[in-house]
Amino acid sequence: MNVFVTGATGWVGSRVVQELLTAGHQVLGLARSEDKAAGLARTGARVLHATLDDLGPLAEAARQADAVIHLAFNHDFSKFADNARQDQRAIEVLGEALAGTDKPLLVTSGLARLTPGRVPTEADLPVDHPDYPRRSETTAIALAERGVRVATVRLPPTVHGVGDSGFVPFLIRLAREKGVSAYLGEGTNRWSAVHVSDAGRLYRLALERGVSERAYHAVAEQGVALRDIAHAIGRRLGVPVESRGREHFGWLANFALSDMPAASERTRAVLGWQPTGPTLLADLEHPDYCQT
Repeated sequence: MNVFVTGATGWVGSRVVQELLTAGHQVLGLARSEDKAAGLARTGARVLHATLDDLGPLAEAARQADAVIHLAFNHDFSKFADNARQDQRAIEVLGEALAGTDKPLLVTSGLARLTPGRVPTEADLPVDHPDYPRRSETTAIALAERGVRVATVRLPPTVHGVGDSGFVPFLIRLAREKGVSAYLGEGTNRWSAVHVSDAGRLYRLALERGVSERAYHAVAEQGVALRDIAHAIGRRLGVPVESRGREHFGWLANFALSDMPAASERTRAVLGWQPTGPTLLADLEHPDYCQT
């Protein structure tokens, strides 16, 4: 299979590319910088040196591919609304290029805030939040209604592993800077989690099994309590663990307070996907993880 992958040099995207190449597929990966393009070429993938704003090359790459995986997203929160609009345009362009072909498109979204108050499953539909502008999955659903063969892979709040640069490393840096590993309130709120290697394998399996579902959950652990995460970080850094107020967490305060578990029974059943990577807490025991 010839697969076009956006975000091919990113945290999850690089694992997806590795999975696809190892399984014998051909990959064309999107890279926006010279150094990223060179690194991607060294893996054996072909390179499209462009950005998500280069809509013509994106469309042509999708038309030439047998399948498309869209992982690219600019996580600069200072211009999040602009980045969400860029993401939506790219998905629309990729979908238009595949319309009428039955070629699959996998879009990436998140599990945070999907069904507040209960554990979401793959059957749950996304809800548009007026204060959260990202529309990856709702855009995919609109394409599906027009006959495009599209599905969404929903990633948990933490896709972990040595080299991670997401929410957990932010908590680690915060603990190191302030001399305390903290959680909010009682710390019983949970974050679902997956090791990055398991996430990469899920994308490959979804393509190889025919993209038969509307949504897949890349969830290995349904929920890890934030207090347990804080204790693991505290042990590793040798700092005390305490409950702190919202001001301690800065921009991460809303996430640090959110309960974000998720189930993945349907995904495991249809894909035969069984996570094999370390758990989040086991990963935090790795000496290199807390050096981030």
